[in-house]
Amino acid sequence: MSADFAQPHTPVTAEELAHAFEDQPVVVDLSKYAFEDWLTLALFVGMAGCVVLQFVTRYVLNDSLAWTEEIAINALVLVVFLGSVMCVRMSRHIQVDVLYHYLGATAGRALATGVDLVRIGFFAYGTYLMFRYARLVARERMTTIDLPRSVVFYLILAAFALMLARAIQVAVANWRRGYSVLERPGAFDGSGD
Repeated sequence: MSADFAQPHTPVTAEELAHAFEDQPVVVDLSKYAFEDWLTLALFVGMAGCVVLQFVTRYVLNDSLAWTEEIAINALVLVVFLGSVMCVRMSRHIQVDVLYHYLGATAGRALATGVDLVRIGFFAYGTYLMFRYARLVARERMTTIDLPRSVVFYLILAAFALMLARAIQVAVANWRRGYSVLERPGAFDGSGD
């Protein structure tokens, strides 16, 4: 037998065991969620509903509703772009911060500021491109539903504009604070390092 199993068992009464499952009420803080988070959740629930409806009609009723697939695909695209807005706001996109460990504070701050500016420029350019593209496909219709495809692309445009606004907010917060998540990741993950 291993040493882990050789330890004696502490006797526990049934009442102590029952009280072990009593937890303090959990305080739910919804203040960290923004408008785009709730919209993304609603789209995700709608997408899941379409997928379930498609499954039921295709495999249970053997009479598939064709529109459910197209709506689910478009909802997934919107969930991705609106979820990206949340990632920009919370600085949760993939980032490489190893270089900042080897740079001095001044060089690290300059590089992080450059990253903020490049991010803002990228989202500004993406917003411009989506605006142009949405105008190009304004007259196209969806395949299975008589809706304009531009609805999806205008919502993606709105997501890019929100990403741009959130990137500006993050950059301003970084400049006021004097550091970003790239320079001090521990200050943002709750570990305090």
